[in-house]
Formats: sequence, C-alpha cells, structure tokens
Amino acid sequence: MGGAFSKSGQVGELASIDYLLAKKALLRQFKAGQIAKNDLCDAHPDLIRAAKSIGAPAGEICEVCGKGDIVHISYAFGPKLPPYGRCIAGSDELDRLRTTVSEFTCYVVEVCPQCHWNHLVRQF
Repeated sequence: MGGAFSKSGQVGELASIDYLLAKKALLRQFKAGQIAKNDLCDAHPDLIRAAKSIGAPAGEICEVCGKGDIVHISYAFGPKLPPYGRCIAGSDELDRLRTTVSEFTCYVVEVCPQCHWNHLVRQF
C-alpha cells in the first residue's frame, strides 16, 4: 500500500489530496511542546491491529517516538460498502474493488504500531 496502488507506484489518474503539510505543522507543534504526546498517539485499537497485521511498510521511522517503523493502512468508504468502511489489504484488493464498486473514497493512514501515532496521509 503506502500509496503505491499502481504498478508505477503512483496513484495515477485519481484525484488525490495529500496531508503532508498538516502533518508537518502538527509535528512542529509537538516538538515545540505545544501538543502532548498522548494527544498524538491515540490510534484506535482496531487501527493498531490492522497496522500490525496488514500494514504496508512506509520505509520511515516514527517522528514522534523515534523508534517505531511507520506503516500505511488504507480504508475505502462508499455507498455500496459497509457503513464502517473496508480495510484494503493491498493493491490487488484495491484493483478488485475498483472493478466491482463504481464510487468510493480511499483514505491512507500512517501508523506507528509502537507508540500509536496516526495521521491521515492521503485521500483519493
């Protein structure tokens, strides 16, 4: 996953919103002591479970704890999907979803399974 939903590693023709600037601002506030660690590291237990079992390595160390390896988890929401969404376990599953569901939005969340940091990375 990690946003690499096509063979080239690009989202491609899909409209995409990147939340990198919001993440940087949040981390800047944390490092300045304006936000407590427990306010950032509040991932839901189901998100942590997904991160540990199907998270795609992002190739980054957590900027909050400095120890954990960041993983990406993707969720799809749409009118023909369950109300709680659907966790996407890889690019193959996303490709199958594209052929069976005409309208959905996918959210990619970065998670540190160690300290429970989580932040929305991208929406498409």
